[in-house]
Amino acid sequence: MYNFNYHRPTSIDEAVKQYDEAEDGQYLAGGHTLIPTMKQRLSAPTDLIDLSGIKAMQGITRSDDGAEKMLQIGALARHEEVASSPIVKSMVPVLSALAGGIGDAQVRNRGTLGGSVANCDPAADYPAAVLGLNAQLVTNRRSLDAEQFFMGMFETALDEGELLTSVHFPRPEAAAYVKFPNPASRYALVGLLVAKTNDGVRVAVTGAAPAVFRAAAMEAALTDDFSVSALDSILLPAGDMNSDMHASAEYRAHLCTVMAQRAVAAIVAQDQARARQVTSEVTSESTS
Repeated sequence: MYNFNYHRPTSIDEAVKQYDEAEDGQYLAGGHTLIPTMKQRLSAPTDLIDLSGIKAMQGITRSDDGAEKMLQIGALARHEEVASSPIVKSMVPVLSALAGGIGDAQVRNRGTLGGSVANCDPAADYPAAVLGLNAQLVTNRRSLDAEQFFMGMFETALDEGELLTSVHFPRPEAAAYVKFPNPASRYALVGLLVAKTNDGVRVAVTGAAPAVFRAAAMEAALTDDFSVSALDSILLPAGDMNSDMHASAEYRAHLCTVMAQRAVAAIVAQDQARARQVTSEVTSESTS
């Protein structure tokens, strides 16, 4: 690791100013990617701007003042906070489950939502939730739709020095996330989120390709028939998939269908459980 100047700002404006004044600055959130690359001397920023002291980028809240209920999560919210938050569990439970399956306890207690999303690792879990739930990404300069944000492997629409400050998730009608994890890293060889939203069925795939993407063929099939069998004949093109020592492109393409079917099965089970609960409540009221 090379020498660097360390900064710990307490406001977004201060962080951006320090970045702009640095010769080659880097923002630091959880540090799970940046710190290892610095240790290996693959990255050598002149200035490290630690965001952990900025309270405006922390916290989990809900907004009910518009036509749509929104879950607002600060970019510095740690995975464990997202996983255990009662607000997340009540509004977007799929996000709580997804965060609880990231890495191990040490990773979940240090890694942040914003750091993961801004890093845009092809095998990260959060991008599937951001794209699958059609979240809004708020920076110090603007608000971006999920469709605009992810550009390619480790590449986003963030401009030089632009800082992701929070992510706003609309409440889905129902959603499920299923992944096939690498047994060592717990990164997704393939992770797939299926959601019923106000905009229709959305299917987001992570881990399979250079960046998260929507599976249009699956969305069309599930719009016509929301069932596990609707996906039986769908196989995404292997030519668009990653191929490495962990899994071939063909295997990842196959996993996309399997994970999608498991996610749909989970949503169908949720719907059936809710229907039974409603029936039970109606029966109880009529007999009381």
